[in-house]
Amino acid sequence: MDENDIENKMRDAWEPEPEKQPKENKEVSWNAFSAQVFPAKKKRIKKWMYAAAAVVVISLTGTLFTLYSTSLIDGKSAYNIIENPTSKIKQVYLPDNSVIELEPNAQIEYKNDFTVNRKVNLKGKAFFKVQKDKKHPFQVFCQETTTTVLGTSFTINGDAQHTVHVHLYEGSVRMNVKNSANNWILSPGEQFIYNNNAITIEAFNRFQDFNNVELVSVINYIKENYGYQVEIPEQYLKKEITLRLNKKEELSNIITIIAQMYNLTPATNEKIKKITFQ
Repeated sequence: MDENDIENKMRDAWEPEPEKQPKENKEVSWNAFSAQVFPAKKKRIKKWMYAAAAVVVISLTGTLFTLYSTSLIDGKSAYNIIENPTSKIKQVYLPDNSVIELEPNAQIEYKNDFTVNRKVNLKGKAFFKVQKDKKHPFQVFCQETTTTVLGTSFTINGDAQHTVHVHLYEGSVRMNVKNSANNWILSPGEQFIYNNNAITIEAFNRFQDFNNVELVSVINYIKENYGYQVEIPEQYLKKEITLRLNKKEELSNIITIIAQMYNLTPATNEKIKKITFQ
């Protein structure tokens, strides 16, 4: 689909007065729309490693759904707004190949020149897997704070009480606060808390540990945190496993770990979000 087709679809979606629809209708509309605008990328399971791409999760207040381009920012560059009103997480690819998983009622905004101006404003909650680019830092604006990605994985949570929490899992981030000349560099396992101009930096547990538990516990963890159903031969479910995962570990890494530990072959069906081990 070329840019003209996308613009026509966006114009058709926004010119009429929107009508309230059941959630299931919204899901069908999103799936049809995203299949054309955000074509699925083929995934390959890589050899397991704990290193992950840069990740951001942000929580604020959200609105409705669509994808559209609007006028100008400061009279210079058109920008895009993507919103998700459905009840499920939706995946979006940015122009630099970064991936965002938009939570229900989440919204992102970025300029058309995003590949050289990687700045994102977000309302609601989203999960970011950021493509590394040393020449063009990736910045996320959340209330009064700015988080600059320095090659890392982290979460950001900005609530309605104007408190911002940043949890760093890997790499490093630089924190800045509006109207302050200071900046703070976080190390893995540190969280940055901004509340009414007060700043606190303290430790947190960035790992999910499974100590001599049945494999079914890891299967349930995948269902609850990644939204995928898992099918595995029943005789493996009660096998014990000891495993430490980064709480924002990529699902492909977890799949590969299980496959290698039990000599199984995994297959992932993205359409129905199901993983099968044989």
